[in-house]
Amino acid sequence: MAMQEEFLEKRGVQITDDPKEDYDVVHLNTIFLSDYLMAKKAKHQGKKVIYHAHSTEEDFRNSFIGSNLIAPFFKMWIKKCYKTGDLILTPTNYSKFLLEKYHIENPVQVISNGVDTQEFRRREEEREWFREKYGYQKSDKIIMSVGLYFERKGILDFVELARRMPQYQFIWFGHTPSYQIPKKVRDVLRTELPNLKFPGYLPKEELRLAYGCCDLFFFPSYEETEGIVVLEALASSIPVLLRDIPVYEDWLVEKQDVYKGRDNADFAMRIHQIMEGQIPRLTNAGLKKAKERDVRKQAALLQKLYQTVYAGM
Repeated sequence: MAMQEEFLEKRGVQITDDPKEDYDVVHLNTIFLSDYLMAKKAKHQGKKVIYHAHSTEEDFRNSFIGSNLIAPFFKMWIKKCYKTGDLILTPTNYSKFLLEKYHIENPVQVISNGVDTQEFRRREEEREWFREKYGYQKSDKIIMSVGLYFERKGILDFVELARRMPQYQFIWFGHTPSYQIPKKVRDVLRTELPNLKFPGYLPKEELRLAYGCCDLFFFPSYEETEGIVVLEALASSIPVLLRDIPVYEDWLVEKQDVYKGRDNADFAMRIHQIMEGQIPRLTNAGLKKAKERDVRKQAALLQKLYQTVYAGM
């Protein structure tokens, strides 16, 4: 949301975070009660509402403790929120397909979350600093991932691959409070392997450097609505290995833009091939995909959508 605001303002769009100020269109990115009430108030006042559908029932499952039990109720709630929108925005054709399965009849427009390709880019000069900070040798080959400590993100598989492949270093950036994490995920986080690190949350500046200093971005997530970290990795010109799931089908092509696998056997094979230089890196094609979704292009599209909604669609 902060990135949206920054680049919309650069295009001359007037933005306020104060609901007491006058406005033409309200753009909601979250699904709290306050957002729903804001949408209802705007509709009552004859204002236009744009609701950004970042969440689905599918990507809510296998996350927090009890998430699967309350997932059907979560789905009911997000449907209630999204249906207040004169226009619903969602990041991919796959997430649009899910919303249509929910029988949401409001107009839906696909628009990427976007990535700042000028900020996320490979910086070889920082490689030595990064390796010193995390205790790596110059010769180490480093595999990174980024995400919350959710089973859905593939963290169990990430640790299993680290166990299977001691010749490579595995590092996962991200954090989730332990009281929110199911036991089997807490247990795997306690795994002690000499080639596995969980350094926790990184501020954006350091995360940006991390992408450019590692040798492979491995993201075995089982469900995404787009995958912002995938965009960041592509922009950083790092080889990318993903799970072969529907969200990537129509925009990231296997062996052309990225590599994909279906299970740990596939992943182990691909990791070895990528790290040993046995197959092409694909980073130029990946960077091109990231540039297609650069935040500046998304801001221009958002501005047009605001104007369209304001004019009555």
